[in-house]
Amino acid sequence: MTSVVVATAFGPPEVLSVIDVPVGAPGPGEVAVAVRAAGVNPFDAKMYSGEFGTDPAKLPMRLGFEAAGVVTAVGDGAEGPAGPVSPGDEVIAYPVPGAYAAEVVARASSVLPKPSTLSFEEAAGLMVTGTTAVHALSVTGVGIGDTLVIHGAAGGVGLMAVQLAVNAGARVIGTASESAHAYLRELGAEPVTYGPGLLERIRALTPAGVDSAIDTVGTDEALDVSVALVADRGRIATLVGFQRGAELGVKVLGNAPGADPGTEIRSAARLELVRLAEAGKLRVLVAASYPLSEAAAAHRAIISGHTHGKIVLVP
Repeated sequence: MTSVVVATAFGPPEVLSVIDVPVGAPGPGEVAVAVRAAGVNPFDAKMYSGEFGTDPAKLPMRLGFEAAGVVTAVGDGAEGPAGPVSPGDEVIAYPVPGAYAAEVVARASSVLPKPSTLSFEEAAGLMVTGTTAVHALSVTGVGIGDTLVIHGAAGGVGLMAVQLAVNAGARVIGTASESAHAYLRELGAEPVTYGPGLLERIRALTPAGVDSAIDTVGTDEALDVSVALVADRGRIATLVGFQRGAELGVKVLGNAPGADPGTEIRSAARLELVRLAEAGKLRVLVAASYPLSEAAAAHRAIISGHTHGKIVLVP
């Protein structure tokens, strides 16, 4: 048996609870992982909020898609993207449904080496934000010499996008509250406070213009400022503002109807993210860690939209 977090109904985070469920042995091409930490993402909360429907057949609903831990057993032919997987390996599992757990059984194809430079808590926050950032940077064509604006630069995806864009040779302007400015500067970005006057503040910093923009917050301000700054709307991407983004003709990314899920780009990005982290070129900022029993509190924090970095659950 293992402890897992489930939603027992559709609604607010209070519907979450911890139950014990059986854990089977890994079959062919599978591995069992003792979870040391699981990443919490905004999409996790949307799954049981009712936003995607309220089919009672989906309850109780296990949650989570990314985890870091230690391999405890392997099935025949257990080979991941980096090669064979063995008991004792420290790994990241992504994607792995039901990652909010003390133990999971995952496809070996979802298991990657944990970078030695990251703790388990940090490693558990690498993949969802990292692959999302790679997707956004890829479709907007960000590269050497570009000036990029990232709205919500201090959030999980924003921090990844900042680092990846700086590594790619771009100049990065990141919107965030003043409490996050020092850390953004440390990562190589130029921080700007969001709110009234944002367009003017960015224009003052970028007299030569802005080439691309990535919106991780979905506010009218973020989208309006982006289209005012960037001439080519094909170089603007939103991860949250689905309806407004479609109306404005910018690229809409994610799991919403009509959005580009970027499945192949995100899958291919996983090993590169591991390599960059191992080389010390990619950090994960953990904003807070919660035990599994406090998953509801973790979700209230992620729903607030004001966390700087990643939230993780620790069994």
